[in-house]
Amino acid sequence: MPELPDVTVYVERLADLLVGRTLRHVRIRSPFLLRTVEPPLSAAEGRTIAGVRRMGKRIVLELRAAGTQPAAASAEPLFLVLHLMIAGRLKWGAPDAGIPGKIGLAAFDVDDGTLLLTEAGSKKRASLHLLAGEAALAAHDRGGLEVMEASAADFAAVLRRENHTLKRALTDPRLLSGIGNAYSDEILHRARLSPFIQTGTMSDEQFAALLAATRAVLGEWTARLREEAVADARAGHALPRKVTAFRPGMAVHGRYGQPCPVCGAPVQRILYAENEANYCAKCQTGGKLLADRVLSRLMKDDWPRTLEELEERKREGRG
Repeated sequence: MPELPDVTVYVERLADLLVGRTLRHVRIRSPFLLRTVEPPLSAAEGRTIAGVRRMGKRIVLELRAAGTQPAAASAEPLFLVLHLMIAGRLKWGAPDAGIPGKIGLAAFDVDDGTLLLTEAGSKKRASLHLLAGEAALAAHDRGGLEVMEASAADFAAVLRRENHTLKRALTDPRLLSGIGNAYSDEILHRARLSPFIQTGTMSDEQFAALLAATRAVLGEWTARLREEAVADARAGHALPRKVTAFRPGMAVHGRYGQPCPVCGAPVQRILYAENEANYCAKCQTGGKLLADRVLSRLMKDDWPRTLEELEERKREGRG
């Protein structure tokens, strides 16, 4: 799922492409995409795209009646709120471009091009809402703290509000905005903290390290993705081509079994629901292997508790 760095770069590129243009027409192929009925989608057509912003992991297009000033009381804006979910992606096409075959969901036609929404896979989870006014938009905001702007005190207070595992807290959109499975793995590795540590037990020093790691990881990856977007633009691609949760430069996410770039120990993982957490036992948990909800329950007493035990079992052919 695109997270804060990816969505931020999408928003920046979309602002260059769309702001000041007229949204001439919205074409919807998938009946499951649009989640609102009032105002009707036709109300968005003919309006000027006045801005593009990020709200959590969602992309928001601000639409105003043509010729109105943003401050005019009578010019209540409309907002198209797009959530890409796991497999939703955006592409830029020629004016009135056709919606791609099986993966195409919608097309947004503007003056000199078409924004195309696609979603790979059989599960169509991407969503589109059309909302009238700032109050309606605010009601869709999950309320998570913007970590790049937050104070250290606010950051710690939000995470201490409820006692959860740190992995869960980082990815809860009610607590923090824009962080998901991939970058939470990277943040925890950078901070040298276990995914399973309880937020209610953390010290001020651990929260300070976590905030520093969060800002560093998100900032570094946003900068990297901006550079990639510039390279894509030079190659003739108006929008980023590679939007993925699995990147070669990541330290632990998606790198199960590969060496940790810091200490060289093999990256471990925990499987749960439809996700997994990736971590380095040597850097983050003092060498302890965290219990996996699937394999550790199946193996019970045969589950290795430490890296040393795991390596011994591999040598004996039991790993």
